[in-house]
Amino acid sequence: MRIRDFSFQEREGENEVLLKALLKNHPRCHTITMIQLTATPASALVDEPVHIRATGLTPFQIVLLQASLEDEMGNMFHSQAYYRANEVGEVDLEHASSLGGDYVGVHPMGLFWSLKPEKILTRLLKRDVMNSPFRVQLKLYNSNVILINKATAAPIVSLTLERWYVAPGVTRIQVREGRLRGALFLPPGEGRFPGVIDLFGSIGGLIEFRASLLASHGFAALALAYCDYEDLPCPLEKVDLEYFEEAANFLLRHPKVFGPGIGVVSICKGAEIGLSMAIHLKQVRATVLINGPNFIFDAPQVYRDQIYQPLPHSPQLLSISALGLFEFRHIFEEARVEANQTSFLPIEKAQGHFLFIVGEEDKNINSKAHAEQATEQLRRNGKNNWTLLSYPGAGHLIYPPYSPLCCASKLSNFHFFIHWGGEVIPHAAAQEHSWKEIQKFLRKHLIPVVTSQL
Repeated sequence: MRIRDFSFQEREGENEVLLKALLKNHPRCHTITMIQLTATPASALVDEPVHIRATGLTPFQIVLLQASLEDEMGNMFHSQAYYRANEVGEVDLEHASSLGGDYVGVHPMGLFWSLKPEKILTRLLKRDVMNSPFRVQLKLYNSNVILINKATAAPIVSLTLERWYVAPGVTRIQVREGRLRGALFLPPGEGRFPGVIDLFGSIGGLIEFRASLLASHGFAALALAYCDYEDLPCPLEKVDLEYFEEAANFLLRHPKVFGPGIGVVSICKGAEIGLSMAIHLKQVRATVLINGPNFIFDAPQVYRDQIYQPLPHSPQLLSISALGLFEFRHIFEEARVEANQTSFLPIEKAQGHFLFIVGEEDKNINSKAHAEQATEQLRRNGKNNWTLLSYPGAGHLIYPPYSPLCCASKLSNFHFFIHWGGEVIPHAAAQEHSWKEIQKFLRKHLIPVVTSQL
């Protein structure tokens, strides 16, 4: 019997008294009115965990939890999982195991990292990090909702969470100095702070969400654009390392940045550039390379009148998956096997430290082989200035924690979809672990050690 099965009569008297008594004493009515859905904290950084609980359920009741998010372009993302309440009518995602849906098992943040787009192969990417969060709506349904239209089905209870990419007090400074284009994020306070340049890959433009999160955790982070942004070239015909040297000097001149060195966090094409920066620029002391090559590809690099040519590729080794997704993982393999040592970036010349982060299911770059070759090159030259983190099941786009896996998407300057790879659960675990390691690595090598004076 449900509350809406009753209707009040126009007249007062016995019917109204009887109805109130039924509402008061019927146990099902008590259950409905007591159901609560909580998420703590309701507003937090996107890389912070949330504690989700549902209480007041019938003991051992099966329910459906759904999360939904609308991005800045109006694209919708959804996730869902089924849970069984315990003996006291509670579902606590820190302990409860999902029975099915987008994932199975105990995964407290599974509703976030398993979000999938309604429009297939759409990439979730936060553009405006300062002025608005992503809002995630959580809904609790009866377990039979899969049999009806969720668009018209009313949830038992719902709530909305705010997931921010910037902490309170972080400031953003638009950078247009000389030919530099980017955005500098500074943590609150007087400083000084360790300085980091943040580089993305062939997506182009100015991508700020990782730099804003780094600033939220105490780094002065420069999100640096280098192609397809304002007056920067597109496509990228050459990589001028002096541009990145200017960026390093710009960061070190800032009064809130520690000297004498900076860090680089980089992925894909950005990691190729990050590796070259570490080799050629004495300012770079700590370099994070996420799924990058140990050679130049596509566009040549130029530094102080020296030109460094890309490694040839074999287009016939391009793979196209059953879903029509392009996989570039093997196109450099022939050249890499046949090449001599001068074809690879001379990583042994770098004075700083390296953190290699590898997704073993990367379908875009054979990043594990490249990282292993680079570390072997360091080892042969007597260097131990590196750490390699290799993650089985992780794909190419390793982002900060709880970001949904993007297994494939289209870049603006391509007409096809690129397969990035990855399996949802191990990819999520890789993102959570590597983000902590990135911050530890940068702090270790960029924050000066203060020795006491006796």
